[in-house]
Amino acid sequence: MSWSKSTEGKSPMAAAVRQSYRLGQEDESLEPLVLVDAAGKPIGRIRNGDYVIFYNIRGEREVELTRSLIEDGFADFATEKNLRVNMSTMIQYADGLDVRVAFPPEQQIRDTLSEVVSRQGLKQVKVVESEKAVHITFYLNGKISEPFPGEERVIVPSPKIEGDYDQIPEMNIAQVCQKTIEKVNDPSYDLVVANFCNTDVVGHVENKAAIRRAVEAVDTQVGLAVEAAQKAGVPVLITADHGTVEKWYYPDGAIDTGHTNSPVPCILVDPELPKGSGVTLRDGGALPDLAPTALEIMGLDKPEAMTGKSLLENYTCSENGKRKRLFLLILDGWGVQSPGETNLISQADTPNMDRLLATCPNTTLKASGPSVGLPEGKVGNSEAGHLHIGAGRKILSDRTRIDKAVEDGTFFENEAFLWAMDGARRDGTNLHLLGIVSFYSSHGTIQHLFALMQLAKRKGFEALFIHAILGRRGELPESGAVVLPAAGVWGGEGGAFKLIGFP
Repeated sequence: MSWSKSTEGKSPMAAAVRQSYRLGQEDESLEPLVLVDAAGKPIGRIRNGDYVIFYNIRGEREVELTRSLIEDGFADFATEKNLRVNMSTMIQYADGLDVRVAFPPEQQIRDTLSEVVSRQGLKQVKVVESEKAVHITFYLNGKISEPFPGEERVIVPSPKIEGDYDQIPEMNIAQVCQKTIEKVNDPSYDLVVANFCNTDVVGHVENKAAIRRAVEAVDTQVGLAVEAAQKAGVPVLITADHGTVEKWYYPDGAIDTGHTNSPVPCILVDPELPKGSGVTLRDGGALPDLAPTALEIMGLDKPEAMTGKSLLENYTCSENGKRKRLFLLILDGWGVQSPGETNLISQADTPNMDRLLATCPNTTLKASGPSVGLPEGKVGNSEAGHLHIGAGRKILSDRTRIDKAVEDGTFFENEAFLWAMDGARRDGTNLHLLGIVSFYSSHGTIQHLFALMQLAKRKGFEALFIHAILGRRGELPESGAVVLPAAGVWGGEGGAFKLIGFP
């Protein structure tokens, strides 16, 4: 859809978004909108030699979008061929991207769960759908892309569909579970890690019936996977990276499709534990306590770098001191809240999780805010969740680092931003800012956009182009049309520039 400057007032893109709402679209699945002039010509298309700053702070679709702008032969979707773009990114989305990175990793996180297991000469495997592959590999391994020695990865392709996964809430979880069971039944694997992603992925869509199917699909496969592990004599540690649909409504009744600040479950299913063994999982824990817990179950020493503490109480690795194998199962997006109408997990039929919670040692873990390196009050997310599950210590989040840089002024001296802005001025080309336009999304914040706009103003820019990604997650319904004018997107009141476009 195209929208002309002359169509409606000072914020034509906000008007276009509202029109899309009236056509039945919502922010999460909005069709692309392109600003055009009075003659119908697109304003602000990215051209050869232009400079782009991508200010998002996650590394999933950001990788694909970055590749589409800089990679010759990119073919995942249609793009303009032979486009030469100069690009900076807020953080390192992946290894090997030809971009300037404003906030690169301060250091690789060593002595993670996966590295400790590898260093002992043990074999491990990660099983996951492609939709969540980066989390269970790159982030769980401490932002290290390459597998450790002895580490295998089984990536099951997520279904190829047009639209959202609420069309297929089960996704490919049955195949993920089947592959997981095969590895659990293979005694050569000392650590099996699996991610069941449905609750999180489908939970971001406003479809209550589909979410129920997704939750129930996860519960069914949990039952099958745990049963197989019990038969194989392998302990299972069940947890989650953050919450979503267990708190699906705002206080005013509007639907919240974002992540939550809820705690997550932690359940120990150990076939060697006799009834009345006295083994418990302590309260007051957080995600960084999972790696030390896993190492204790396996009979491995915790490295000094892991400041998390094992959750186990009255636990003995095994009677003969032999190391145990372990199955770590991550139920993506499965938070814990009191049962009720606002808790869609409690509204679903979950006999397997209900049985495990009633019969096995369990507790809840903090998975948001400072406990996982995020600002106070910030909801959890998959990156922080998996990073802290694997690291066994608190890691300062990229969001926190960047917020501090804005506060102390070093943000405005960042070499990657200055390179892009100085380059565009020197070469006489356009400057583009690409990213999420949202106050609450875990992919980024409009506050970082404001900071970049302020820096561009200081550098003498009177016009630039913003390529806005709207994020419904964590925002009220139809928030996109409200948030766009907040950025001063058309030189309205408070706007920093004479012209800001949304191509």
